[in-house]
Amino acid sequence: MKNITFVANELLIEKARKKAKEEMTSLNAKIQEWLRVYVNEQESPKNFEEYWAQYADLDVKGGSKLSRKERNAR
Repeated sequence: MKNITFVANELLIEKARKKAKEEMTSLNAKIQEWLRVYVNEQESPKNFEEYWAQYADLDVKGGSKLSRKERNAR
């Protein structure tokens, strides 16, 4: 991995660290996640049909229906 340096408001960084901690992760992990999403958005297909065409061969069916007892089980 490569280290990067950027400038941000100190209060904003502290709030972000606190939020990441509440989510049981780190600010570094959240930034890496954001980078992956950002890159994938840039590489996304230009239209809806093109996007779903890559999944055309998948046989996706819903699971079995749960009984009322199973749905309410805790």
